[in-house]
Amino acid sequence: MRVLVTGGAGFIGSHYVRTLLTGGYPAFAGASVTVLDRLTYAGNPANLEPVAGGFAFVHGDIGDAALLAETVPGHDLVVNFAAETHVDRSIDSAGEFVRTNVLGTQVLLQACLDARTPRVVHVSTDEVYGSIATGSWTEDAPVRPRSPYSASKAGGDLIAQAFAVTHGLAVSITRCGNNYGPYQFPEKVIPLFTTNLMEGRNVPLYGDGENVRDWIHVADHCAGIQLVAEKGTAGEIYHIAGTAELTNRELTDRLLRACGAGWERVDRVEDRKGHDRRYSLDDTKLRRMGYRPTVGFDEGLAATIRWYADNPSWWKPLKEGA
Repeated sequence: MRVLVTGGAGFIGSHYVRTLLTGGYPAFAGASVTVLDRLTYAGNPANLEPVAGGFAFVHGDIGDAALLAETVPGHDLVVNFAAETHVDRSIDSAGEFVRTNVLGTQVLLQACLDARTPRVVHVSTDEVYGSIATGSWTEDAPVRPRSPYSASKAGGDLIAQAFAVTHGLAVSITRCGNNYGPYQFPEKVIPLFTTNLMEGRNVPLYGDGENVRDWIHVADHCAGIQLVAEKGTAGEIYHIAGTAELTNRELTDRLLRACGAGWERVDRVEDRKGHDRRYSLDDTKLRRMGYRPTVGFDEGLAATIRWYADNPSWWKPLKEGA
């Protein structure tokens, strides 16, 4: 088994690679792994240090057709984590998001088609659906993205579906909620708030703080992706839901208490443009295939905070650089 992981030096991709190479996915035991990553600000070779020497690394872009023509052939599975993901950055400048998440996806899938890759998993997000007031989205819900980031991810998903239908490419799509865990770049809310509080700095809370997000530990997300890689159907979408739906205010309260801080450390800031009110996924389809999240939110959050407390040498240079 040869596996190509694009975006494999990022937060979620590196967790998948570390788990795969340390025997966490028995069906892929002994797999040969290639990581392709452009090493943008969020792609960090340090994320892969625990498995250094266990994989081949290719420094490059999923939008580089010539590089992909050399890299993709011979792999049995391609898992595409490569993406620009931060909503605030997409609001400030959407071009890079369209280039990577739409055009890059198309170039990668064309390379997979040309190489006759047997299996492809394209990793996406619940944000493509927009906002839901009550209930949970199923996989047949229409996409109604409301930010440049989510629009670019929806575009990539539609390209993936088109390659499945038009060309018969064996590509499946996964959509997931908000991830958390170790090695997450400290622009995201949990590592940002945690490290700010550890440094004695305040944390920013958007608007009224009542926006709701579904939280999933990165280990559970990657386990769902692996299940789709093993058993998913070409052209199908699979939701990977988490273990906690919380308002941003509720999340902030938990982080404050865990870090021994009070609400005086919170700065209320103007709400984000187009801020979706609530996300929620129905993951019945994947659960019927055997998926179950295993990391409870309280347990996972406590472990994540401990990891950041124990690893300032990893996150402090990133914050200083940003």
